[in-house]
Amino acid sequence: EGTIARGQLREDAHLYTGKVGGVFAGSFPFPVTAEVLARGQERFRIYCTPCHGQLGTGEGMVPQRGYKKPPSYHIDRLRAEKPGYFFDVMTNGFGAMPDYAAQVPVKDRWAIVAYIRALQLSQHASLDDVPADMRGLLGTPEQIAPAAETHAR
Repeated sequence: EGTIARGQLREDAHLYTGKVGGVFAGSFPFPVTAEVLARGQERFRIYCTPCHGQLGTGEGMVPQRGYKKPPSYHIDRLRAEKPGYFFDVMTNGFGAMPDYAAQVPVKDRWAIVAYIRALQLSQHASLDDVPADMRGLLGTPEQIAPAAETHAR
């Protein structure tokens, strides 16, 4: 009693539970870098796309085969959720989703949350979100509009 295995002292509640002061954290426990996002994308593709799909819309192969469809990350309710909420769902499961605490290490779960945020931003971006000096890389409005219409369908 009172013994903690080496490496298992989890004093940082923000990191290990996704909560600060008992409520879902509105921030990440470490800086989100390009490397963190890349790791999150890689882990998302492995663990999340079977159900959530590549874009997080819930159109993965598992629900296409009859399993309960998860909600899209792009609905208003989930776009408004704090990062700690997504971490908690991955850690403890929610509804039909099982927990992934045993399969996905803590820092990788946070990296996935960062990537989910990037997906959410990417699917709700406007031209005004693109820095003015980078807009030329997107193409002309005539080239962009058909792609946006196709995506909206």
